[in-house]
Amino acid sequence: MVETPKPIRRHMNAAEKRALRAADIRRFVQQYGRPTRPGGGLNLNDRDYDREIEQMVRRMSPEELDQLMRDDEE
Repeated sequence: MVETPKPIRRHMNAAEKRALRAADIRRFVQQYGRPTRPGGGLNLNDRDYDREIEQMVRRMSPEELDQLMRDDEE
C-alpha cells in the first residue's frame, strides 16, 4: 500500500489577501459601472455583480477604497 503525501496547506500572507481583495473590488467596479442591458428600460436590478462585495465597499472608508482601487498603479 502506497501512502500519498498530504498536501501542504498554505495560508495567504497579508500582501496576497490585499491583492485578492483589490482584484475583487476592481471586478465589482467594472461590473457595477457598466450600462444596463439593452431593452431593459430603467430596471437597475438587471446587473450581475456580487452583493457581498457591494456591502463591503459600502462599509469601507473612501480612502481605503481609493487605495485598493489604485493598488496596481504604485
